[in-house]
Amino acid sequence: MSITTAMAAGASGLRANASALAAISDNIANVNTVGYKRFRNDFTALINAQSNFTSYNAGGVMANARANVGEQGALQSSNVATHLAVAGGGFFVTRERAAGATGNDPYFYTRAGAFAPDPQGYLRNAANHFLHGWPIDATGQINSSPTDLTALVPVRTTGISGAAEQTSRVTLSANIQAQGTSSAAATGYNPASAANMANGSITPDWDTPIQIFDSLGGVRNVRFAFLKADTAIPGNENLWNVEIYVEPASDVEYGAGATLRDGQIAVGQIAFTPFGEFDPARSTDFSALGIGPSSATPPAGSVAWAQRLGLANQPLTLEIGGPNSGGGLTQYDSPSILGTSQVDGIAYGDLSSVEVDPQGFVTALFTNGLSRRIYQLPLANFSNPDGLVAQQGGVYRAGPDAGPLNLRAAGEAGAGKVAPRALEASTVDLGVEFTNLITTQRAYSASSKIITTADEMLDELIRLKR
Repeated sequence: MSITTAMAAGASGLRANASALAAISDNIANVNTVGYKRFRNDFTALINAQSNFTSYNAGGVMANARANVGEQGALQSSNVATHLAVAGGGFFVTRERAAGATGNDPYFYTRAGAFAPDPQGYLRNAANHFLHGWPIDATGQINSSPTDLTALVPVRTTGISGAAEQTSRVTLSANIQAQGTSSAAATGYNPASAANMANGSITPDWDTPIQIFDSLGGVRNVRFAFLKADTAIPGNENLWNVEIYVEPASDVEYGAGATLRDGQIAVGQIAFTPFGEFDPARSTDFSALGIGPSSATPPAGSVAWAQRLGLANQPLTLEIGGPNSGGGLTQYDSPSILGTSQVDGIAYGDLSSVEVDPQGFVTALFTNGLSRRIYQLPLANFSNPDGLVAQQGGVYRAGPDAGPLNLRAAGEAGAGKVAPRALEASTVDLGVEFTNLITTQRAYSASSKIITTADEMLDELIRLKR
């Protein structure tokens, strides 16, 4: 009977609009929820088969609530370094447990990036989901895979050991005052004997100390000493004897047959042109120096760090000028002075803070100024993000309608970028939701009128018998 189907249609309208009201209520309640994606109500007409053309069988309506997962929310700045957002496509990968997770713990995907360290230093968001990323080893290599979730590890921002960096390059810029005569000591000078500058028996015309950093972050003193060559020998007018040695001398040891002594790591001569410029063609090549690793028996002829120091091999590149180079060593008739000395490397420093860049690299910053990348945050991408299945806590799990998973570095192959110190706001628009709320309320009331009207018509039909 058409009246009965009309009543059923009214009931379906009540059900559909009640469902719509529930979705709208969730949207309004989550207007301030980070990373929340609003639900959209789609109504579908239900059509019953018609028996003839003289009466109509009402089918009613059905409501489906769908999450607009792929919709971009507004990015809001934050002063917390570990607050993260995604600008573009992709999701952060999380799990409900950190280091204790097993193969039975599922992976979830979220845009809720209000991450903060837990007591163990693992980053988790407000829903207690732990952020995962690709680890970066000490050599800077990333263990990444576009589909293998097991390559991910929980991101931890504490427990990171301090860092130091040994010196590998020294740049020396100085002027050595030109002088027409050499000191009396130059006559008996022999760097391979006890008559050398390293042990103090010969006083240099000018010397300067330089501090370098060893492999353990310790500070070591290296001195550069200059003695004008014996000017009684023709051709020595612009020539200087040079010794580079470590202080104290006990910091280095020598292998059998070594020609160096008393802390020396290099000896030779440096020449200048008549115009006061460094002349590499007539000078000893000091560009590649080195101190070998600590050893009980250093290799024959070598110079090495003392065994008690336990240091690694330390090759040193020395830059003292030359053709087409600025700075370096000069010989002008002006007082000897060290212009600048630059060394790379740095002493030991503790972990200071952690920063994240738009490529998703998590970088540890140390008190000595060093920085080291420790993780890269991949973004999980799906061909149909609206097909993901919403779960409690603002996360999603993969569903059959979402398409295949691809883990991509931020900014690559269509993936969005990571926005550090930012949070993605809810996509709920209160103006739209209140409008939908009024429309849904009116539709619900109208559906109830269908039922009361159909009831009155049935009542009229029953009274015919009376």
